[in-house]
Amino acid sequence: MRSMQCWKNSLYLLLLILLILNLCSCRTAAGRTPGQVVDDTSITATIKTKIFNDPYLSGFAVSVDTFQGEVTLTGAVESEFAKNRAAELAESIYGVRKVNNLLVVR
Repeated sequence: MRSMQCWKNSLYLLLLILLILNLCSCRTAAGRTPGQVVDDTSITATIKTKIFNDPYLSGFAVSVDTFQGEVTLTGAVESEFAKNRAAELAESIYGVRKVNNLLVVR
């Protein structure tokens, strides 16, 4: 009887260890950890806030996407100055590795 209880406890411990290991290795379909996804989301939100509050860019529809610290800006702006300003704002954010400025001047 005692060996049966010991066996059950060992099995529970093994299952707990496997569960913990599984949770520690969680990744998205793209192979990113939840922390990396949150970082990208934070970068995107910060850039959008800066663009919204910027007097040269606030009236334009600028889309911001971030993947692994690489930011892509899309949309249309009024001038080359506004296009460069958006890129400068994005580059100023901690965690941004690269900015793809695909904004179009109309």
